Amino acid sequence: MAKQNVAEQFVDILVRAGVQRLYGVVGDSLNPVVDAIRRNSAIDWIQVRHEEVAAFAAGAEAQITGKLAACAGSCGPGNLHLINGLYDAHRSMAPVLALASHIPSGEIGLGYFQETHPDQLFRECSHYCEMISNPQQMPRLVQTAIQHAIGRSGVSVVSLPGDIASHAAPEKSIEHALVTSRPTVRPGDTEIDKLVQMIDEAKRVTLFCGSGTAGAHAEVMQFAERIKSPVGHALRGKEWIQYDNPYDVGMSGLLGYGAAYEATHECDLLILLGTDFPYNAFLPDDVKIAQVDVRPEHLGRRSKLDLAVWGDVRETLRCITPRVRAKSDRRFLDKMLKKHADALEGVIKAYTRKVEKHTPIHPEYVASVLDELADQDAVFTVDTGMCNVWAARYISPNGRRRIIGSFSHGSMANALPQAIGAQFIDRNRQVVSMSGDGGFAMLMGDFLTLVQYDLPVKIVLFNNSSLSMVELEMLVAGLPSYGTTNRNTDFAAIARAAGAYGVRVEKPKQLAGALKDAFRHKGPALVDVVTDPNALSIPPKISAEMVTGFALSASKIVLDGGVGRMVQMARSNLRNVPRP
Repeated sequence: MAKQNVAEQFVDILVRAGVQRLYGVVGDSLNPVVDAIRRNSAIDWIQVRHEEVAAFAAGAEAQITGKLAACAGSCGPGNLHLINGLYDAHRSMAPVLALASHIPSGEIGLGYFQETHPDQLFRECSHYCEMISNPQQMPRLVQTAIQHAIGRSGVSVVSLPGDIASHAAPEKSIEHALVTSRPTVRPGDTEIDKLVQMIDEAKRVTLFCGSGTAGAHAEVMQFAERIKSPVGHALRGKEWIQYDNPYDVGMSGLLGYGAAYEATHECDLLILLGTDFPYNAFLPDDVKIAQVDVRPEHLGRRSKLDLAVWGDVRETLRCITPRVRAKSDRRFLDKMLKKHADALEGVIKAYTRKVEKHTPIHPEYVASVLDELADQDAVFTVDTGMCNVWAARYISPNGRRRIIGSFSHGSMANALPQAIGAQFIDRNRQVVSMSGDGGFAMLMGDFLTLVQYDLPVKIVLFNNSSLSMVELEMLVAGLPSYGTTNRNTDFAAIARAAGAYGVRVEKPKQLAGALKDAFRHKGPALVDVVTDPNALSIPPKISAEMVTGFALSASKIVLDGGVGRMVQMARSNLRNVPRP
């Protein structure tokens, strides 16, 4: 039996860890690894056009599957391109292993062609970042990197010089069992006792939920019923907690809607469940706050806490729900439900009048029609900017749909790359990229990746020929918009020229038919919708502080508009309020 080299051993370890594909761009320092993949039927090399796309795709795959995903970049500029996507994966707590290949080991530190120091460059966006400088470090270093990525839910980076990759792997190397999933974490008895006591003593409790409530929907609903609590959520908590929720009071934050802000400020105990909600200006400073999070470094970094509980949300609620005294007073809950319904009723009219005739097309109308026509188990990837607004307010979660975006890192151009990673997992599952024209244009080259692999991603392009979220920031800051206008491009024509399905929509009556045709198309498709760049409504009085860091200091909403089918749920919940 031929002896393995380091590259072959690296690839075998990835396969043992469950990695099915490695996203990247080939390059000389990567050649030994790419060749090892060519000869290994258990893993595929996915050729993208830009390494940033490779990292975004791997991050999306990891978020959807919960399993390790991987990407790679060649030495110097190649692996530098990974960094933005790796930052996003790391901040999204997606387990990703990145291979940053390196210049020949004998040239490191001598200013060689394309020399960088990846073992230093990626430290801020990883839990583990080390270089293999000697074959004897294999396979332990790679195994350690994998366990950091999975165990701590984030990025690990392995730097590997091309010449070391070609060296023989050490004989009798120790390969240990790999960690492939994370355990549940139960809080300590002391924290459980204190939290139960705080809940029992409080008259008005509000739950505010983030992505840490994934897999805990039933437990949150049972807990809310027992203590008669309204339930609000952050953007990353939307897909996990909004559906089938009779206690829903909407979302807080810049894109917020409904009564979430009021519910978090008018309670006497706020419980933060699995959220690292960054906009502390939206959080109260005059009520008691308890926070539950599996990441102890998240506890208390957004607001002053009266109790920090280290544990995952589901296990924590399973511990405390049977122990807290059931509350019978619904007055606070019902008040918040009514406020929520009233708030939604107040904004739905803005974009429901004559929308079928309005041109340019209201983007809210596009999102609403998309929500109705998309599959019930669709994966939506959402560009940063105004697409975040439309997804937050119009895409209806149901426990089967997924909504992926750069919600923590806030990068442009994330939707198309993330759609690539999402579609490779399952070609039969509908994947919809909600792209802005600015974000799509930034990494448009990887539309060719869709064509090359015949990935049936459907891109719904909100084409308003502007960077409208940046324009809004300028307006709120009292600045004239400048540098935010893009030339009106026919992206559908570009899609057709690339060999994909492309259609341009300029009138509302064309929209539904165009989306249906695109969804029926078996390959990649792009629906270029010309939307209204002025689809913003700004309150008459806005302080300068409101726009800084996207932190509003009051309950007013900068963006005012429709809320799609959420109002139907609010009305239903209100009808279910018991009458005396």
